[in-house]
Amino acid sequence: MENINWSGLPFGYLKTDYNVRCYYRDGKWGELEVTSSEIINIHMAATCLHYGQESFEGLKAFKGKDGKIRVFRMDENAKRMQSSARGIRMAEFPQEMFEEAVRKVVKLNKRFIPPYESGSALYIRPLLIGLGAQVGVQPANEYMFLVFVTPVGPYFKEGFKPTKVCILREYDRAAPHGTGTYKVGGNYAASLAAGTLANSKGYAAVLYLDPKEKKYLDECGPANFFGIKGNSYITPKSDSILPSITNKSLMQLAEDTGMTVERRPVPVEELADFDEAAECGTAAVIAPLSQIDDLDTNKSYTFTTDNKPGAICVKLYNKLRAIQYGDEPDPYGWVTVID
Repeated sequence: MENINWSGLPFGYLKTDYNVRCYYRDGKWGELEVTSSEIINIHMAATCLHYGQESFEGLKAFKGKDGKIRVFRMDENAKRMQSSARGIRMAEFPQEMFEEAVRKVVKLNKRFIPPYESGSALYIRPLLIGLGAQVGVQPANEYMFLVFVTPVGPYFKEGFKPTKVCILREYDRAAPHGTGTYKVGGNYAASLAAGTLANSKGYAAVLYLDPKEKKYLDECGPANFFGIKGNSYITPKSDSILPSITNKSLMQLAEDTGMTVERRPVPVEELADFDEAAECGTAAVIAPLSQIDDLDTNKSYTFTTDNKPGAICVKLYNKLRAIQYGDEPDPYGWVTVID
């Protein structure tokens, strides 16, 4: 591609050639449509604008050393989007159509897939929105599914280097039995005030505590949290945490390398016992943490003093990336090769 510095890409939007769309009308989904337009025609009374009927996903396509294009666990993204649709009463988009749309949009925009070893990837953003016009609070009768792509660099500009996060008790990301387990825009809107405050204080993100008692770890603004204690991989269990596909994959890898995996409530005080800590998600893969500052109690938890990721984080990060890029075998069937 002309004039693209593949190794210097931000995690942002760059125009690509095509996106794929599909409409739900009269109780059924239509055919996939291809367009080069970046614009959505939308009714001013659409439920996505007024009542938050909106869900999105994030996944990536990678170009391997062998030149093949691989997409990671898109079946899981399709299932999670269906779960989100059920959670806020939208029409579920069929898994086979989701996967077909992803394959189609990647093929149509393959010239935008960053080269192997550039540190960048093609980010894939599926979107599901309520289009039907409503003034009363009720589900729409029309929906649109859309998927677009854009080449991106690392989510955190530091890349795979430890960053600091903070705990802020006066903010919640989601309610105890609200939409925290669904990937909907409202959760991210709710995180903006706390995230902006944390950034202004020099932190990469907020580590939220449980919204009911403020005693247990929940998740970071854009990602799940995990800690390493001895030979244990420990990640919080909560009714307000998004089920991360990356975290699910890392738990499998940790277990298969002989580690004990614990998914359970994690008291904030347990941070003092962790050897390593990190955020994980599609965008960042693993973002190691150097320090967590509890700004309400003035306690600080340090995980590295030399600004280098811990050994377990490095091992898991390298293993997952090797599977994503095709550098190592994929015994789990996680990767789809796009022909």
